[in-house]
Amino acid sequence: MAEQPSEEHRPQDTSLPDDVWEKFVQDSERDIRASAPKEPSARARMVTERLRAMDEAQAARAGGGKRRWGGKRPPVRPARPEGWRTGPAWQERDGRTSRRRKVWSAVGVVAAAALALVAVNPSAALSWLPGGLGEGSGTAGDAQASASPLAPETARPSAAPSAAPAGVATREKPFAGSPAARWESGADAIRLPGAKAVNGVPAARIEDALKGTRRFLVAANLDRAVLEGGEPRKALGLVDPLEADYLSELRAALREPTEENDPVWTFTRFDPAEVELVGDVRIRGHMTVEALDESPGKAMIKADYTFVYPMARVGGDEVSRAVVRRSVEVQVVDAARFRATDGHIWVAGSYSDIANDDCRQGDGVIRPQFLSGRGTSPEPSGKARDPYDRSKELKADAGEEECGLATRT
Repeated sequence: MAEQPSEEHRPQDTSLPDDVWEKFVQDSERDIRASAPKEPSARARMVTERLRAMDEAQAARAGGGKRRWGGKRPPVRPARPEGWRTGPAWQERDGRTSRRRKVWSAVGVVAAAALALVAVNPSAALSWLPGGLGEGSGTAGDAQASASPLAPETARPSAAPSAAPAGVATREKPFAGSPAARWESGADAIRLPGAKAVNGVPAARIEDALKGTRRFLVAANLDRAVLEGGEPRKALGLVDPLEADYLSELRAALREPTEENDPVWTFTRFDPAEVELVGDVRIRGHMTVEALDESPGKAMIKADYTFVYPMARVGGDEVSRAVVRRSVEVQVVDAARFRATDGHIWVAGSYSDIANDDCRQGDGVIRPQFLSGRGTSPEPSGKARDPYDRSKELKADAGEEECGLATRT
């Protein structure tokens, strides 16, 4: 009987069992679905779109910032007024007080009107100047009387000076139109009160301190070399060497001026490459001596003076005045009770206002403004003040740190 061949010897029969084939098909379909790219769901598409929109918005904001900083500058404003900045106080007892920064003035309109008047009617306009540059209705006696010096100031005045006769400053008449036309000039204008013993401080020491204070004011504000930007060696040499921190601060300011430490708050300095002094310096002020209530053997000298500097651009004709007010407090002690260096002064406080300046800080010089060529300085933002008004005490105001306005120079 012939044997039956086994199933494995039948190559023509390649079929798989139904259950095996079904499992193969299921596994293949699962693998294909896992590897095939999927279309994102509606929620996924919404999240993706939101992220893309956020990215675009952020990029747009970044681009806007660049345009804002690099965009077109605002138009230059014509005929801006002079500036006035107010300086910090330095007090050995309390340290540096808050800085009152800088100020602007609003005299440009008045000066421009005066220039226009000169162009229309030179004789009539110039006749108003102190001393008279042209023919007018006033007599020579009237002109002489209007230019006569004022009596020395012995105490703080009760009001600002009245308006001066109209006029336009020139190199020949640099104080035309200014109250300073009747002020005294030079070191002799800094008069000293009579010396007497105060609060246990001998009269001799009071007298020496008064003279030292005047020498300091002269060296800091009238020395021609200092006005031209030189180092104020004489003024520095008058300060008591025991005030080492104060002297170090002053020397640092002269060596490398900064916004926080600018030498113009103590010394009057201009840039000789830009401007030049075209007349004498007019001065008005006074000194007082009073007792300190802290303890016997201490007194305080208070010197309050305003200096007016007629300046012109080097080689130019237009004249513009800078008005600088200094208030210096000098402490005097009885040498039998307190340490002090003979022949020197102890600067206990210093305050300053500077009118007609370009409102920049930290460059170490005063830069007077002129009617021609204005338009690059900060916009005025403070209250209007008269730099000739000496009726109020000059003190540092911690709340004012801005460019303000001055009504005349």
